[in-house]
Amino acid sequence: MGLPFQVYRPTCYTVILPISASNRGERGGLWTYFTLPPSSSPLPSAHWCCLCALGENMKVKFAPLDVPVHRRLQTAAVLQWVFSFLGLAPSCIFLFFYLLFTRFWLISVLYAVWWFFDYDTPLRGGRRVPFMCGSKLWDYMRDYFPIKLVKTADLDPRQNYIFGFHPHGVLVAGAFTNFCTYATGFRQLFPGLTTYLLLLPLWFRAPFFRDYIMCAGLIPSSKESASYPLCQRGGGNAVVIAVGGAPEALDAHPGTYNVMLAKKKGFIKMAMEHGAHLVPVFSFGENEVFDQVKNTRGTWLRWTQERLQNIMGVSLPLFHARGIFQYSFGLMPYRKPINTVVGRPIRVDRNEKPTAEELDALHQLYMDELSNLFEEHKENYGVDKDKHLIFV
Repeated sequence: MGLPFQVYRPTCYTVILPISASNRGERGGLWTYFTLPPSSSPLPSAHWCCLCALGENMKVKFAPLDVPVHRRLQTAAVLQWVFSFLGLAPSCIFLFFYLLFTRFWLISVLYAVWWFFDYDTPLRGGRRVPFMCGSKLWDYMRDYFPIKLVKTADLDPRQNYIFGFHPHGVLVAGAFTNFCTYATGFRQLFPGLTTYLLLLPLWFRAPFFRDYIMCAGLIPSSKESASYPLCQRGGGNAVVIAVGGAPEALDAHPGTYNVMLAKKKGFIKMAMEHGAHLVPVFSFGENEVFDQVKNTRGTWLRWTQERLQNIMGVSLPLFHARGIFQYSFGLMPYRKPINTVVGRPIRVDRNEKPTAEELDALHQLYMDELSNLFEEHKENYGVDKDKHLIFV
């Protein structure tokens, strides 16, 4: 006969945690503790309590466990979008070369052949896939911030347009959601228009990734690529240009309204050459969804970022915001509203060889219209009335 035994169940659980320096107060100690009552399933609840208490002491605010499913889906949608911007292209490049050294090497070889014959497709308007643009995924992304598209005037679908999008922000969330997806109702607000968002040509050199981004109507930011939709007869095409480009992302700090436009005249000249009407667009809240490490002009950090941008063609803003399961740090954007306001069109007559004076006059008119658009709508979206655009 074996010896009898008993299972020991503790009457309580004692949790010991470090105290942050700011919370020590008069206690002066380095550690604190609390007790948890017993439960039928103590481990999950105990672990989560420990984690939350640790976060409180270390100034980390965790998301509650009872977050609604639709908000979790919104977070998942934005997570895949952030990964697409930051990690998908390098992953695709790695996959392409990795497959060459496996039994699946034929996939990369066949893709390389396809790529050779398909090389000029991004320069010819890309290859938009309506099913992807209309995916429910983008509705969740829209609702995460949320993002709203605001119309101020009708646009004649018999004309071609150049939309100047300002500001660039860190990851151009407003431009992508409004002009690459159907989530905010662009087709209903501006029937008969098809948008093409310009993206750095560098990303179209990544295998697999180039096909993915073309599905959303993205095309390279080159003169040849941007001119192709504008040359199409019958109108109905709108090229969307984040005029400030990658350098403007370095100025994307919350509460700032710096617009790199004072010397940007290339898109103005293109509009005159093709007779495409200009449409100023300002996205309120674009700079608010990420924080960025202070990089004032003239500092060593800004100098380094600008040199790297000149070498690689992409800027490297040191941005941060919140995480997936906590609100204190990470690369997920904040849930702050983005309101993208599409201004009134500026009529542009075709002039294949504009003079410097004509170019300067239209450029100044565009800056005036953009400034008026900002002043007219800023108080509707929480901008102080003493804030004004700063043209850099």
